Amino acid sequence: MPELTSLQNPRVKTIVKLRDDRRQRQRDSQTLVEGRYELELALASGLRPREVFVCEELAAGKTVAGLDLAAVTVTRTVFEKMSQRENPDGWLAVVPTQQRTLDSLRLSQTPFLILAESLEKPGNLGAILRTADAAGVDGLLVCDPRVELYNPNVVRASRGTLFTVPAVETTGSDALAWLKANGIRVLAATPQADTFYTDVDLRQPVCIAVGTEDEGLTDFWMDNADVKVKIPMAGKVNSLNVSTSTAVILYEIVRQRSENG
Repeated sequence: MPELTSLQNPRVKTIVKLRDDRRQRQRDSQTLVEGRYELELALASGLRPREVFVCEELAAGKTVAGLDLAAVTVTRTVFEKMSQRENPDGWLAVVPTQQRTLDSLRLSQTPFLILAESLEKPGNLGAILRTADAAGVDGLLVCDPRVELYNPNVVRASRGTLFTVPAVETTGSDALAWLKANGIRVLAATPQADTFYTDVDLRQPVCIAVGTEDEGLTDFWMDNADVKVKIPMAGKVNSLNVSTSTAVILYEIVRQRSENG
C-alpha cells in the first residue's frame, strides 16, 4: 500500500474528525488510540483495530506486539496532523468502542469499585483509570458523565488502562440499584464528612464515590451513601484533586485488605 502523503486525503480527515468531534465518535462507535504501549494494551484486551497508521520515521523501528493488521504508512507531516501529542511515537489506530453494562461486570469475592460522577476533565478520568488498574479494582462506574469514556484524551491520560479496567457508563439511579442488589456499600468522599477515611472498615464490599472537580458529589449520592469520609487537610485548601483523592482512599482499601490477608 502506498504511503499517505496528502493532508487532504479523506482518511486523514476522518481521523481528525474522530479526534475532535464527540458526535462523530458516538455515531461511528469508534475512537482513536495513539501510542504503541496504549495500542498493545488495547490489543491484549481483545480489541481488534479497524485501521492502523504508522509513521516509520517516528516509530524508529519499534513494532506493536500482537498486531496482525497491516498498518497504513504515512509521512511525518500527515501523522502530526492526525496526532494530538507533542512527541508522538508514530502509532495510531481506530478501534471500536465497547458498550459494557453493569451486569457484565465480573465481581471478585469481596468487590471494590470506583464511581465517578459527572467528571468533566479527561485528565482526571484517565488518572483514575490508571490508579484503578494499579490497585486491581473490579470496575469503574462512570455516572452521568460530562466527558465521554472514550474521548481520545481519556485514552491518552489513562495510558491505555481504559482497556484493562472494566468501565461502564451509566446513570446514578441504575448504579445505586445495582450496587444495592450486589450488597456493595457506597463510600462518599467529601470534605464535609466527620469521619476520616482511615477510621472506616474497608474490608467489606465497597464502592468509592467521587464527584465533580468543583462541586463534588451531588445530593443524590450524599443522601444515598452508606458512609461519608474525608481526607485530613492541614493546608488552606479544603480538598484534593479528584483523582488524587480517589487514589488515597483506594490504597487505604488495598492496605487494609493486605493486612487482613
